[in-house]
Amino acid sequence: MKLAIDAMGGDHAPKEIVRGALEAVSEIEGLHITLVGNENQIKPLLTDSKNIDIIHTEEVITGDDEPVRAVRRKKNASLVLTAKEVKDGRADACISAGNTGALMSAGLFVVGRIPGIDRPALSPTLPTIDGKGFLLLDVGANVDAKPEHLVQYAVMGSIYSENVRSIEKPTVGLLNVGTEDGKGNELTKKAFAQLQHAPIHFIGNVEARDLLNGVADVVVTEGFSGNVALKSIEGTAGALFTILKDTMMSSFKTKIGAALLKNDLRGLKGKLDYSEYGGAGLFGLAAPVIKAHGSSNHRAIVSAIKQAKYMVDHDVTNIIKTTVESMEFEKE
Repeated sequence: MKLAIDAMGGDHAPKEIVRGALEAVSEIEGLHITLVGNENQIKPLLTDSKNIDIIHTEEVITGDDEPVRAVRRKKNASLVLTAKEVKDGRADACISAGNTGALMSAGLFVVGRIPGIDRPALSPTLPTIDGKGFLLLDVGANVDAKPEHLVQYAVMGSIYSENVRSIEKPTVGLLNVGTEDGKGNELTKKAFAQLQHAPIHFIGNVEARDLLNGVADVVVTEGFSGNVALKSIEGTAGALFTILKDTMMSSFKTKIGAALLKNDLRGLKGKLDYSEYGGAGLFGLAAPVIKAHGSSNHRAIVSAIKQAKYMVDHDVTNIIKTTVESMEFEKE
């Protein structure tokens, strides 16, 4: 399998990207990676070039660039060339930890959409208390949505959860302000009605407070609410660990307790560590495109690579395409 990776995207590029690529090719048989970026910065970090190629470019899309304009004007940027490797058939999937909006634009303009999918969705897997995790989509690719878009998200999320996460008959919930039927605004009410007839295991409305309890394997919403939910979860988890650390270091007695609980606390942190869950898939594109977390370390890059591999191995894109072709969506 061949993957293209934007070596210059993310807070710790290219060092952590290269480390992740090296670790992945040593673990995964038959994996070939093309790193796209500044060869002068990448080569010194490559301790072994087996199954790793470099496409040299010095152009980079930064976090400050306007996404659509940057993709159109910076045609030799590492992120754009990474997507082009997929478009031209030289790679089966691509990964970037760079500008999310730019990767979304490159996915649309370069890789292209699956026929029948109106809008791709950005879809991370988030942790739950039982360690199983759940898929949340959309978390920001589209701040507005129509009911049929949420149905498409639900179908794509269900297919991914079943084929990549190996969840048999994954449950799908609609994020709402209450669990009762008929709750919510016009969008959620119409989406609820359509989801009841979709080829998924729809369990109805779910509330944000129950997400980390594993209320559903897949939770769908429009990008505005999804992004708010995602940032709230990330921020709360970070704040809790800070409070816990400060409390544990506040006195000699609590420091002794912290030492005794050290391994248990590491296990707790591992359950809530984004790096163990890979990246956020851009579902609905003509090939797997993975958005790794901007602060990804090498472990997170390896997880994102494994995620892309699972999507390719299980032919997720074509399964989504076939399923969508057999469906009829109500249009507003």
